[in-house]
Amino acid sequence: MNEARLWKRQKGDTVQCRLCSHYCVIPAGERGRCGVRENQAGALMTLVYDRVAAINLDPVEKKPLYHFMPGSATLSLGTNGCNLNCSFCQNSDLSQTPRQFGRVEGQAVSPQRLVDAALARGAASVSYTYSEPTVFFELMADTASLAHEQGLRNIMVSNGFMSRECLDELAGLIDAANIDLKAFSEAFYKEQCGGALKPVLENLKTIRSLGWWLEVTTLVIPGLNDSEPELRDLARFIHDELGSETPWHVSRFHPTFRLSDCASTPTSTLERAWEIGRDAGLSFVYVGNVPGAQANSTFCPDCGSMLLDRQGCWFRSTSMSDGRCGECGREIAGEWS
Repeated sequence: MNEARLWKRQKGDTVQCRLCSHYCVIPAGERGRCGVRENQAGALMTLVYDRVAAINLDPVEKKPLYHFMPGSATLSLGTNGCNLNCSFCQNSDLSQTPRQFGRVEGQAVSPQRLVDAALARGAASVSYTYSEPTVFFELMADTASLAHEQGLRNIMVSNGFMSRECLDELAGLIDAANIDLKAFSEAFYKEQCGGALKPVLENLKTIRSLGWWLEVTTLVIPGLNDSEPELRDLARFIHDELGSETPWHVSRFHPTFRLSDCASTPTSTLERAWEIGRDAGLSFVYVGNVPGAQANSTFCPDCGSMLLDRQGCWFRSTSMSDGRCGECGREIAGEWS
């Protein structure tokens, strides 16, 4: 157990956590909403600095990142805990255990052991993912610093609900991020996630200004965030505020957690979302969680040539050279080496 960072003392033994946009005020003996930061006698402690609950070697495309070092492997890790409580969480066993049962589980780790594992397994990067990396900020920051020293890149896969202070601390440590933009409705964020939309939008703009490579994912859920007006507004935000070259992943929902009685997303809905993204001027829109979908591949926005084929395995280059289309020479946004 280690003392947390990014918090302030309040009156008496009460503390305020400054890590995410909840800004939890935590009395002595209690935890924040994430379930993994605890006020112990007036000091905020992190319960997950040395406990990893999931660790795997993944293709970087699985994050999903399609324009960042494609074809490379990334050591992916996550702890228990999350600052949101999404009804459709696909990793609820990891993220919600502390909130639901008070337990914090995981195997003993240290930042150095994680970096050593990444190097030993031939990874090109370390990904902080699976649950919500904001809540294991201290472990992420220390690991990311050591990873950079060893020539590894750092990836954050997040719900985007961190505080500005958190982003400022991570500014020189993270190289790429995939951020969930779960909907374009405050009501959705409040009712389905226990959060708010506005901080996520502001953080997306900040991440863009920090120079991290950024991709955005929206899990499209029937009847909750799949209306055409909402998808148009969301796509327009990405285009206008994050840039037309920002990849947008529209992913298929499968019944899970508290939405186990909700139907899977029809393929036709995802195809329509893809069209909406392209109509909004986005150069790269991808359909996720649909094996074999042609819209999972990368095409040149100018000449239409297939550049990266993902219809079969994770990645196969077909017509691309040094970050440019092999047919017309158009530069393709991303980091390719």
